[in-house]
Amino acid sequence: MLKKLHSLGFTANISYALGFLSVIGSIVVWFTQGGTDAGLEGAAGERFGIFVGLWAPTFMAIGNGIENLKRDK
Repeated sequence: MLKKLHSLGFTANISYALGFLSVIGSIVVWFTQGGTDAGLEGAAGERFGIFVGLWAPTFMAIGNGIENLKRDK
């Protein structure tokens, strides 16, 4: 999968940027979708914010894998 992503032009820097953006997106979703009441809408927004934040390690791992591919060549 990493070789295919690299051949399509997906670089490690893009992956790291997406990881950083997912953290920022998580914070934005947490505060904008969280709601001010204690209803279900707030809890769903918080869970979605956590879900978006969990993308960051995946993007970082993909970036690390692509860097390792380039280094091993």
